[in-house]
Amino acid sequence: MNNLNSDPLLNRKEAAKYINYSYNTLAMWDSTKRYDLRPIRIGRSVRYRKSYLDAFLEQHRFSAF
Repeated sequence: MNNLNSDPLLNRKEAAKYINYSYNTLAMWDSTKRYDLRPIRIGRSVRYRKSYLDAFLEQHRFSAF
């Protein structure tokens, strides 16, 4: 099982860059619940666990063939 204490937290800008989407796209997904990236809200800031972003990428990858 993944140790969540060692799972890096990325801010929205870092998370967007990591999954190759825009900052605004992640903000929209959070507000519309289109994809549940399980954001962590700390006051006004938002963080994403890298392991959840990795799971999202794995679920949404597709072949160009």
